[in-house]
Amino acid sequence: MCFNHTTVMLTSISPIDGRYYRQVRDLSSYYSEFALIRYRVRVEIEYFIALCELPLPQLEGFDRSLFDTLRGIYRDMTEDDAAQVKEIEKTTNHDVKAVEYYIKRRFDALGIAPRYKEFVHFGLTSQDINNTAVPLSLMEGIQDVYLPQLYEVLNTLDAMAEEWKDIPMLAHTHGQPASPTRLGKEIAVFTARLREQQKMLLAVPFSAKFGGATGNFNAHFAAYPDIDWNAFAVDFVEDRLGLKRSWPTTQIEHYDNTAALFDAIKRLNNILVDLCRDMWTYISMDYFKQKIKEGEVGSSAMPHKVNPIDFENAEGNLLMANAVCEFLASKLPISRLQRDLTDSTTLRNVGVPVAHTIIALKSLKKGLDKLILHRETIERDLSDNWEVVAEGIQTILRREGYPNPYETLKALTRTGQAVSDRTIREFIDSLDIAENVKDELRRLTPFNYTGK
Repeated sequence: MCFNHTTVMLTSISPIDGRYYRQVRDLSSYYSEFALIRYRVRVEIEYFIALCELPLPQLEGFDRSLFDTLRGIYRDMTEDDAAQVKEIEKTTNHDVKAVEYYIKRRFDALGIAPRYKEFVHFGLTSQDINNTAVPLSLMEGIQDVYLPQLYEVLNTLDAMAEEWKDIPMLAHTHGQPASPTRLGKEIAVFTARLREQQKMLLAVPFSAKFGGATGNFNAHFAAYPDIDWNAFAVDFVEDRLGLKRSWPTTQIEHYDNTAALFDAIKRLNNILVDLCRDMWTYISMDYFKQKIKEGEVGSSAMPHKVNPIDFENAEGNLLMANAVCEFLASKLPISRLQRDLTDSTTLRNVGVPVAHTIIALKSLKKGLDKLILHRETIERDLSDNWEVVAEGIQTILRREGYPNPYETLKALTRTGQAVSDRTIREFIDSLDIAENVKDELRRLTPFNYTGK
């Protein structure tokens, strides 16, 4: 059977690799099996170069002009190259050892002297590679794909908040009409929340374990007892790879910061879920209409419908992402004694919540771009709910020492009858207060009682 992209889309179990693949294909460079192999090769190559630059006595003679060629092994790596690694793995039954053997083959092809090959993966355990490759891929995927997409949504919300900053709107608490607000400010609430949580996300280090089989560099110190291997590891992990070295560790990274990262993404996603639900509700209230795309069908049965599907798609994907974020954050920091294999299995899914979040962000951006402000409905709701100025009236009356102002306004507005501008005017006219205060009260309307 010949598998092309359409076939893969139709036969994929996960919608990330099927229906939604085109939206997240950029993530394949960071979180696919091919990407994992390439990042492992990258770490191994950079480690070998770092040993040469230390230098280890046995590597002093290595031709440093070959460093760029060595880096080309991972920079120019193709899917066919990765397939060679997978073929080797059939024999080794060990994915990291397969990477080591693949690199040694490439050394042979480059004519590098055999004595240098044994310094590939020198003194390391597989988790020294996995626990640097995975956080490196996670960091670069977050920086290169996730954050730009988040910023696109933030920029769109900023523009909406600015455009609609002076639009008065009826607020709702418990689903009931409440004191008026401004549409732009309500959107600005979301941008403020998102930016606050974004700061927390950016503050989380991408941590890596690098310390030999049990985290103590046993083999390294046995071979070269006079070298400060912990200082070497800090330089390698932090200066060369741009990660944060965890120390001390067991055989594996303890993943506390990785858990914090997924918790941070989850908090951002929760805010976005809140936004999706509010926008969905505003559409249902007719505060917003949606741009209609020619030929698009809203309902298979009801021709008139234009469904808020972008916000619904975003919400579903955000919640899916959060479920995986929650699992990763709770599982990864837990291991038996110095290590077990549950982390390796789990780490293969770090791209899943990022992918669902990207799908959600793109759907959300699409939904926001389709919104059309329907001022007629917004203004009608304000006109139909004059009782919302009661808060302002009773507060001014409190200032003036008027007896029982709250109770007086409660009696006026909680009758089950509609309260109009005429109702409010007649009430103000009946008050035993100074005329200038009455004028002050008369100036209050649902359209201007919006604060600052």
